Amino acid sequence: MPAQLLTRPRPWLLAGIVGVSMMGVVAATAVAPGNDDAGIVVRPVIETLPTPRVAIDTETDLPFVHSERIQPGDSLPSLFRRLNIEDSEALSFLSTSDEGKQAVRQLRAGRSVMAMVHADGRLASFSLPVGNGEQRLVVERKDDGTLQLRAAEAAAQSTLVEMRSGTIRSSLYGATDAAGVPDSVATQLADIFGTEIDFHTDLRKDDRFSVVYEMVYQDGNAVRAGRILAAEFINQGKRHAVVMYRGPSGKEQYYTDDGRSLRQGFLRSPLEFSRISSGFGRRLHPINRNWREHKGTDFAAPTGTPIKATSDGVVELAASQRGYGNIVILKHRGNISTAYAHLSRFATGMRKGKEVSQGDIIGYVGSTGWATGPHLHYEVRINNVAQNPMTVALPMADSLSPRELAAFKRDTADLRNRFALLNYELARAD
Repeated sequence: MPAQLLTRPRPWLLAGIVGVSMMGVVAATAVAPGNDDAGIVVRPVIETLPTPRVAIDTETDLPFVHSERIQPGDSLPSLFRRLNIEDSEALSFLSTSDEGKQAVRQLRAGRSVMAMVHADGRLASFSLPVGNGEQRLVVERKDDGTLQLRAAEAAAQSTLVEMRSGTIRSSLYGATDAAGVPDSVATQLADIFGTEIDFHTDLRKDDRFSVVYEMVYQDGNAVRAGRILAAEFINQGKRHAVVMYRGPSGKEQYYTDDGRSLRQGFLRSPLEFSRISSGFGRRLHPINRNWREHKGTDFAAPTGTPIKATSDGVVELAASQRGYGNIVILKHRGNISTAYAHLSRFATGMRKGKEVSQGDIIGYVGSTGWATGPHLHYEVRINNVAQNPMTVALPMADSLSPRELAAFKRDTADLRNRFALLNYELARAD
């Protein structure tokens, strides 16, 4: 088309073309109507622009803000290193003052510290929590360069809902760590499903879990995990799912999809994580060296490991018995009782008639009585006859009525729908 237009003199057209070319624009996109084969060559023009020059003001020496969570075993020097603080004066000032030494002694893993640090490592301010309260201790550098300590109120805490899912590769804690789930939530997970899953023997590779839980934040940092609001566990292809719900009694409990509460069930194990060192049935007695009936299950665990009540009950006995050593016997509904023997000591307040709830600490693992090492001897008795704790059928809690079940499904629909989202994300990740 340019050749055809230029066959006759067109001064105004030539001037226009020259003008456009001077502007650096390729005007080759106009095509005559109905003509798709105009033969126009399109050439892209690429121009490299210079990098914008940004002026950085180095005179103000504004400090950087750093935040860290306290880890088990942390000390003041280790916190300073992770916060990029290189200020021996501030370290000495905080370590030698009475207030500073008291605050350092009360460092608790999981809580957060915050520092404002200059580019050369000098401290501008450093804030650390005091004990488990809302108070914080702040060390700050004044305009004249001197350091001072002051008490301050901690920022308000907020609670957010978080969701995680994971797949079992070797252990529950390994899977929850890989998924970023706090250990306290993993422990709750084992407690919740302990009525239906024996985490000592039932766990399999490729089992899956999804969990919805509360997380408490302060100053934008995670402070601690809260309650589990909903959880799902796929164990050996069987689905177990619960949602927290305030039932007719007014207590918040975990209910299954069909409205069955797990609160009044029996935990299969009174210890969080351990191994079975001796099962129920006939065995060679380790001390007397003769064959006897072993009327319970032994769980090997270090001395001092907390022992939990496997269900709600009343203390029938908390004393020392020949052979059993220190023993706690709990009476439950339906002529069921449980016994916990060889304890190193009892939990505070353990006495006959005391009411306990499922999961309450009743004592600590030991080796009192006839024992060759620290372990828990656990018995389940029905009508005073010992049963195998690992296989006996134990009663579950009463279910919600049809009317209560309808309200439960309506009120917990949002939490239960989160399982589908978590499972979709987990499937994509796999």
